[in-house]
Amino acid sequence: MKPILRLILPVALASSTLADDSWIVFEGKSGPGKGKHVVLVSGDEEYRSEESFPMLGKMLAEKHGFKCTVLFSVDPASGEINPDEQTNIPGIESIDSADFVILGLRFRELPDDKMKHIVDYVEAGKPLLGLRTSTHSFSYSRKKDSPYASWSYNANGGFGKNVLGETWVNHHGNHAHESTRGVIEEANKSHPLLTGVTDVWGPTDVYAVNKLPDDAKVLLRGSVLTGMKPDDAPVTGKKNDPMMPVAWVRDRKLDNGKTQKVICSTMGAATDFESPGVRRFVVNSVYWGCGLPVPAKLDVEPIGDYKPSNFGFKGYKKGVKPADLK
Repeated sequence: MKPILRLILPVALASSTLADDSWIVFEGKSGPGKGKHVVLVSGDEEYRSEESFPMLGKMLAEKHGFKCTVLFSVDPASGEINPDEQTNIPGIESIDSADFVILGLRFRELPDDKMKHIVDYVEAGKPLLGLRTSTHSFSYSRKKDSPYASWSYNANGGFGKNVLGETWVNHHGNHAHESTRGVIEEANKSHPLLTGVTDVWGPTDVYAVNKLPDDAKVLLRGSVLTGMKPDDAPVTGKKNDPMMPVAWVRDRKLDNGKTQKVICSTMGAATDFESPGVRRFVVNSVYWGCGLPVPAKLDVEPIGDYKPSNFGFKGYKKGVKPADLK
């Protein structure tokens, strides 16, 4: 038996080490978020959440005290980040201990035992924020017998429609030609999520929204601009009349009578996070979702240089492993 144990143990240890290298944990320093766990789940092919989420996680941990776990879509063979890998997000089990979850997903099709962690979190009524393509987080086109097929974006709207409030509809602005200016909804300007939010702009275009649930409060609308600069003028005509919602919040009613804090923004590309207002909205969401007061002033500057890649398919940085980003 002893020779067998000598063979098995190194393999087990190596597997554990590999798993730990497949995601990042930023331990919270001092701050209001001390003792709270935020899990940021990246996994989209186009908008570079694999770049923005480590920036957000580090900032939330070092400046605000939250423990932050950042997850990625990872090629199981190489261990490298590959947003085109739709079935493998190592460390998804960390959601089980999360106080708040931020999603940056698109068309994921996780194995049932992995998907269950997301489903259990949502169905428990815990708070979350979905960004950009998270309105169409899941696609089960290749495995329709999954118990979670109803979460697919093409199953009557799936998770996006039923939880966040809207699924994928279409591009409302001219993609890559008409950027977005976030305009505060006057009726809800005093909402805590808008505290300190003044300048909201992003090079991504406005998404179309058909109809939000009755329990949704629109916080920001998207003014479609004529170009890709923050000082470009709004387009004239029906595109901005009325303006589409680009950020909203829900008190989602659950079957057990409780309500769930659900926040969604169709902004959220890595390049959008160069805007202080977009960063502030997300940090406010973490505080509010975790049941903490949202301070009037918050430091939301990235730690170190933040120079995100532009959005686009196949535009991710090759050969990068999660451990390289810490």
